[in-house]
Amino acid sequence: MKKGILILFALVMAASFAFAGGDGESGGGKPYIAVVSKGEQHDFWQQVRRGSVDAAKALNVDVTFEGPPTESDVQIQVEMLNNAMAKNPVAIALAALNTTAVIDQLSELKSKGIPVVGFDSGVPEAPEGSIVANASTSNAAAAGLAAEEMFKVIKGKIEAATEASPVKIISMSQDATGESNLSRGKGFRDKMIELIDSQSMLSMADIAVIGNPAYIAADGPKNGKKVIIEMVVPASADNTDAAAAVSAFLNKAAQDNLLGVFCSNESTAKGMLAATNDGADLGSKYKIVVIGFDAGAGQKNAVRKKMFLGSITQDPYQIGYKAVELAFKAYKGESVSDVDTGAKFYTAANMDDPAIAPLLYD
Repeated sequence: MKKGILILFALVMAASFAFAGGDGESGGGKPYIAVVSKGEQHDFWQQVRRGSVDAAKALNVDVTFEGPPTESDVQIQVEMLNNAMAKNPVAIALAALNTTAVIDQLSELKSKGIPVVGFDSGVPEAPEGSIVANASTSNAAAAGLAAEEMFKVIKGKIEAATEASPVKIISMSQDATGESNLSRGKGFRDKMIELIDSQSMLSMADIAVIGNPAYIAADGPKNGKKVIIEMVVPASADNTDAAAAVSAFLNKAAQDNLLGVFCSNESTAKGMLAATNDGADLGSKYKIVVIGFDAGAGQKNAVRKKMFLGSITQDPYQIGYKAVELAFKAYKGESVSDVDTGAKFYTAANMDDPAIAPLLYD
């Protein structure tokens, strides 16, 4: 009896390992790709999951998608990565909470020839060669889209600016250290400069970029006297400090001929709403154009009520889809490179469209 139980146990274990697939295939013979996310509960990550599952169906591969309860649960994510590696995947897609925490795993995967694709914010400063490609939003390009949409509305007022009566445009970032924040602030700045120089009656000589030093290019325009682009960073990422920074420049809005404000993430958009009576003062007390980034209930409400001209949303569905697609291509030995998963500008007019609505996560 005892011997029979031991034999049965051995058979079960053998079947289990066969399913895991020493060659990276599931029990159905499909290649297996593990997707390890920064989280799982947030609407954003659910859209990433949906994209990865749809890609798996299209490519006829098996995927698992998992992430820790919160984005501070680094060790839980590390264990999820370890468990995924134990199943011998043909490739892994990873959005690391902490690169240092997964260095050993990245080295092991590289030594075994298992390709790793970064997605969303990827694996910042990963060892060279450990990440074969990334599927993520180009923050600079997404912020550039915000500049394009704002420029369409304020172009006439920009061209009417004089040295005696200059105009101001503000780009507000949560901090001056995060890669995504820096890229968005600089992307908005550079595209706005380009548009003024190429598509208005003014030139780069008429522009000055001022404000936080991290957002001022050494070779950028500094001496112009008609258009001032101010790069604003609050004292901290706290909502109170963001609102205080907004109040400070709104108090001088009329004096500075403030035309528009770009809030480069949800935190700065919340600061704008907090300082303007949930946006009610925009368009009435303050005649300025505001564009946000990301979604969230308050920001979506501001767009729907036309207090914000609109906002930029990333495309989490495409992030998940392209991550799995890149991982599969890398497994097949195809050449892969970074993919910009794109961004969309949503307004009161299009935010309920089938192509936009699923991307407006809370």
